[in-house]
Amino acid sequence: MLLRGLCALWLVGLLAGCGREPVHHAQSYVFGTLVDISIYGEPEERAAQLSGHVLGEFRRLHETLHAWHPASELSRINAAFAAGETVETTPEVAALIADAAAISAQSGSLFNPAIGHLIQLWGFQGDEFVPARPDPQRLHALVAAQPDMADLVIEGSRLSSRNPAVRLDLGGYAKGHALDLAAAYLRREGVRGALINIGGNIIAVGSHGERPWRVGVQHPRRPGPIAVLELPDGWAIGTSGDYQRYFELDGKRYCHVIDPRDGRPVEGVQAVTVLVPPGPQAGARSDADSKPLFIDAAGWRAMAQRLGLAHAMRIDAQGRVHVTAAMQRRLQFTDPDVALEVLP
Repeated sequence: MLLRGLCALWLVGLLAGCGREPVHHAQSYVFGTLVDISIYGEPEERAAQLSGHVLGEFRRLHETLHAWHPASELSRINAAFAAGETVETTPEVAALIADAAAISAQSGSLFNPAIGHLIQLWGFQGDEFVPARPDPQRLHALVAAQPDMADLVIEGSRLSSRNPAVRLDLGGYAKGHALDLAAAYLRREGVRGALINIGGNIIAVGSHGERPWRVGVQHPRRPGPIAVLELPDGWAIGTSGDYQRYFELDGKRYCHVIDPRDGRPVEGVQAVTVLVPPGPQAGARSDADSKPLFIDAAGWRAMAQRLGLAHAMRIDAQGRVHVTAAMQRRLQFTDPDVALEVLP
């Protein structure tokens, strides 16, 4: 079975009751997924202008960081790396690549945007996924080359790579970075309440009237949420799952999250959700930090501590829920009989 495109939002915004002032909604398809912006307490015309600006910035960032479009800035950078050349980029792009490299180092390279060749080899750099296993020799050669963000040399806006096997794919970072940009812009504009949702990576600005925003965590195997929670001002939430971008071949599911250690799609986990407190990089961290917890089956709790994540939930291949105590206190599960393990 081939999943065409992306599933619908796997973290969906839930309005916290009906307020007296209207909520403006704007949607678009950016970063290969559905984007939803909810703005509370603003006149319709102004809310439309604000959401239009945000969506325009999202499209600009998407075109800049597109992992396989030949005209993107990221493709130009990757071509220079493959040729062993130094490339000059914009200060914005250099800064976000440097930030992604810092997060990668903190995760012990389990979050590794340098493995774009492996992602491409498995067919996940495309609008549709062709169900096929890659050539074993090519797979072995790419793993042996050990592309890593630590191979990058960043000097201001000048970038180079010591390893020609590095091919950047910022799909596990760009959506979160876009959330941070949008939240900062709306705050500068004096918006009292907004919820920004990029394919399930969500950040809250202010509140929905007198109540916090509420969101649902998508059940990885059934329609609807497995749990709901309040998302206070400045908090961000992100999930990595095996049910958004995947294909099935001979009855086996192959998801888009690749383990850089063996170059293969991760198995044994359905979803990981992390909740990140307010900060200038809350969105980026909610996007990036879920990946190493998804990959590291045996050591996910230690990895969460290493990344400074108090709030995390992991759903294993059997559907059992493993959750930190801090996260469990925030969640309201839709199934009271859910198999739950609470960890300190």
